[in-house]
Amino acid sequence: MNDAGNSLFANLAFLSAFLGWFTAQVLKMFFHYFNTRRVDFYVFVSTGGMPSSHSSMVSALATSIGLLHGWGSPLFALSLAFALVVMFDAQSFRRAAGQQARLLNQIVEELFKEHHFSEKKLAELLGHTRYEVFFGMLLGILIAILVYKTGG
Repeated sequence: MNDAGNSLFANLAFLSAFLGWFTAQVLKMFFHYFNTRRVDFYVFVSTGGMPSSHSSMVSALATSIGLLHGWGSPLFALSLAFALVVMFDAQSFRRAAGQQARLLNQIVEELFKEHHFSEKKLAELLGHTRYEVFFGMLLGILIAILVYKTGG
């Protein structure tokens, strides 16, 4: 790996954020398998589900920045604001879009019985419940603390 790659993964804030996202995505695959008894690698790159990888990533990033630069630093304030916006968006706007997609898919399915429409469906699993966001946030905080304590 080149110097730029080495320095990026040596950055504890980036490493925490990456591991927060990666761990959440792996856990989503585990929960999906537990619920369906099917391995589906698409779940690893999809949005929605338990826990929220967006929440895990931004919480790990903000926690790591707080640990590295201080809880009163402007950089922590910026990362906290970013994390709050992302988590709010995940559980409100993106969730609402997923619910609308589900309803539209039902309407199209009913219409398809009588008329010929495209069978392509809209993605329904876009956002998160408050619990998925909360557990993603806890996961991210835990990962950042572990990365900080072990030094990466």
